[in-house]
Amino acid sequence: MSVNNSRKGPKEPRWLGPVVPRVALIPPISAARWLLVLVAAAGIYFFHGFLVPVLAALVIGFASWPLYRELLRRIGGNTTLGASLAIIFILTFLIVPIGIAISYTIDEVRQWIVWAAEVNRFGAPPPAWITGLPWIGEWVGVQWVEHVGSPGAIGGLIQLISGANIGNIYRAIVAAGGGAFHLLLMLLFMLIALFFVYRDGASFSQQIDLLGERIFPTRWERISRVVPATISSTVTGQTLIAIGEGIVLGIAYYIAGVPSPVTLGVITGIMALIPGGAPLSFTLISFYLVANGSYVAGAGLFLWGTVELFIVDKTLRPRLVGGPIKLPFLPTFFGLVGGVSTMGFLGLFIGPVLMALIVSIWREWIREAKMAESTDVEAADFTRGSGAQELPPEVPVVRKASSP
Repeated sequence: MSVNNSRKGPKEPRWLGPVVPRVALIPPISAARWLLVLVAAAGIYFFHGFLVPVLAALVIGFASWPLYRELLRRIGGNTTLGASLAIIFILTFLIVPIGIAISYTIDEVRQWIVWAAEVNRFGAPPPAWITGLPWIGEWVGVQWVEHVGSPGAIGGLIQLISGANIGNIYRAIVAAGGGAFHLLLMLLFMLIALFFVYRDGASFSQQIDLLGERIFPTRWERISRVVPATISSTVTGQTLIAIGEGIVLGIAYYIAGVPSPVTLGVITGIMALIPGGAPLSFTLISFYLVANGSYVAGAGLFLWGTVELFIVDKTLRPRLVGGPIKLPFLPTFFGLVGGVSTMGFLGLFIGPVLMALIVSIWREWIREAKMAESTDVEAADFTRGSGAQELPPEVPVVRKASSP
C-alpha cells in the first residue's frame, strides 16, 4: 500500500534543482561509431593470435564461395551439411598433396642417407658438374675430396659438427617441433573458423552490409564488393599463374635435358606463388646446365624463362590478380612482396586485397574531386551566361492627367 502511494504521490524536489532537458555531449551516432572502433580494437588486441587462421578461413571462403553455393543448391540449402561437406573436400584437397609430398621427401631423404653411407664407406670423386663450375670448380673439388670424398670423411664431419654444436642442434629440434605443433593448431583453428564461415557466412555478410551502410551510406556498396571479388580473383589468378609457369617451365626443362623435369616443374610452380620464386628456380637450373657444359641449353633456358616471366608479370598478373580494380603492375608487386614479408604465405592474398582497397579509395576520391570540379565549372558558366543576357527594356509609364 505504501509503495503504491509513493508511486502515485508527488515527487520530492531534487537537491540540485528542477529537472531540465539535457543535451548529449557526443551525438549518439558518433558515440556508436567510436564504440564500435574501440570494441574492434579490443577484439584485435585480445584475439590477435587467431587473426591469421581467421584471415586464412576468410580467404578460402571468399575464393570458394561460388562452388559452395552450387553445393548448397544440390543438397537443398542445408548450410550445416554443406559446411561439413566443404570442410571434408578441403581436408581431402590438403591431405592428399601433403601426403604425396611427405612420401616423396621421405624417399629422397632415404636415398641421400644410403648415398652418404656408401660414400663414407668407400669414398667418391667429386661430381663433374661441381668441378665444371666456373672460377670456383677446382677449389670446390679439392674441398670435396678433403671433407666428403675420402672414406670415413662424412662420419668424421658429422661427429665434429654434432659434438661442437650439440646444444644448438637440440634447440633447433625443439624449435622445429614447437613450430610444427603451432602450425597444426593454426590449421585446426582455420578449419573451425572456415566451418562457421560456410555455415553462417550469408547472414553475417548481411549484418556487415547493414552496418556498413549505416557508417558509409554513399560508399559502402562500391567498397564492399571490392574485397570478395579481389580475394577470389587473386586466389584464382595466383593459382592459374603458378600452374601455367610450372607447366611451361617444366616443358622447357624437358627440352633442355634437365634431369627430373616433372619434379622440377612442380617445384617451380610452387615457387611461382612467391614473388621471385620462379626466376630463382630457372636461374639455378640454368647455372646447373652451364656448369655441366650445356652452354646453349643453359642460355636458352634462361632466355626463355626471362621472356615468359616478363610476359606474365606485365600482362597476365595485373589482369588476374587485380580483380575488378585492375591493379597496375607496381601496386600488384608491392602488395605481393609486402604481404609475403609481413604475413608469410597468407600475405600473397591479403596484400593485393589491401592494395585494391587503397587504389579503390584513391579512385573514389579522384572521382569525387572531378565531379566537384565539373559542378563548379558548370555553375560558373551558368553565372557568366545569365549575367551576359540583355535585360528587357523598361516599359514606359503612361501618366494620365488628373481631372481638375
